[in-house]
Amino acid sequence: MGLLTFSINVTLDGCVDHQEGIADDETHAHFTRLMEESGAMLWGRTTYEMMESYWPAVARGDVDAPPALREWALKLEAKPKYVVSTTRSDFPWTNSHHLVGDLPTAVQDLKDRTPEGVLVGSGTLATELDRLDLVDDYRFLVHPRIAGHGPSLYQGGLPRTRRLELISAEPLSNGAVATHYRRAD
Repeated sequence: MGLLTFSINVTLDGCVDHQEGIADDETHAHFTRLMEESGAMLWGRTTYEMMESYWPAVARGDVDAPPALREWALKLEAKPKYVVSTTRSDFPWTNSHHLVGDLPTAVQDLKDRTPEGVLVGSGTLATELDRLDLVDDYRFLVHPRIAGHGPSLYQGGLPRTRRLELISAEPLSNGAVATHYRRAD
């Protein structure tokens, strides 16, 4: 069975607005490594739609992009992508699949058949999966910014505090810190 890893950009004040992080080659290389280490991506519909509106064009070469972005786009194109949605069932982007059925059962089945692990990058979906005790690892890229607005990490709350064990913390040259935690409870 693979681990379900919640990975996201977050500011010091907990903002997870994708426009608030540092988007440089080092950041993209970090997320490319995380994606390479996992067997599949798991997103909610909103994140999927945001990603599909840009990355396939980068992978095709329709958008001029630096090498780190192009590498990310090409690897993302090849990676299995699973989407949780009750309002959309057609996901035409290459290697995209609709995850259907009872959410806890469907996600547990995905974990069971993906020994390399599943990387979830949607804040709202990850919060719901954490409420269901399905998240095993946390890989937050903490940016040296205070946004003061926007959607926040665990905005909807959790039923109880999660105790985590620090696996690693790696500062990046841009001031962000790549953290890796595992559930301790």
